[in-house]
Amino acid sequence: MRNVFLIGPMGAGKSTIGRLLARELKYPFKDSDREIEARTGADIPWIFDVEGEEGFRQREEAMIAELTAENGIVLATGGGVVMRPANRKALAEGGLVVYLRTSVEQQLQRTAKDRQRPLLQNADPEKVLRELMAKRDPLYREIADLIIDTDQRGPKVVVNAIISRLQDSAN
Repeated sequence: MRNVFLIGPMGAGKSTIGRLLARELKYPFKDSDREIEARTGADIPWIFDVEGEEGFRQREEAMIAELTAENGIVLATGGGVVMRPANRKALAEGGLVVYLRTSVEQQLQRTAKDRQRPLLQNADPEKVLRELMAKRDPLYREIADLIIDTDQRGPKVVVNAIISRLQDSAN
């Protein structure tokens, strides 16, 4: 049983799509951010406040190393997971990597009311999202086995597209 790892920017739908995909594949679903929160007993914004982004990224790297060693899971990752080479290597070697691509405009719509995203708690979230996308998009593409667009597509449509592509690659 091969792992399926979902990568992409915040607001791409990794967690929602991951849960649905896991149900369809009959795999357990894991979300690296939720796993970090469960282990630490603290939410991501609190970890960012207390430990800074670097502290969070260290925790994330340890969690990715552990989760990518599992077998037959669907894993939703945080948007910045690709910033560390060790994470990219673990994801690329540990399963099928699906990049859920979305536009900055769609990200803004999907994250507008979400206070759980520390990097967007500032005066110009659009500027932040554009800067993040410029840095991260090439890294998402570097390790992606599949690229699936999520703009203007419901989660079930995206899940069906992923499953269709998985079946095509298995044949």
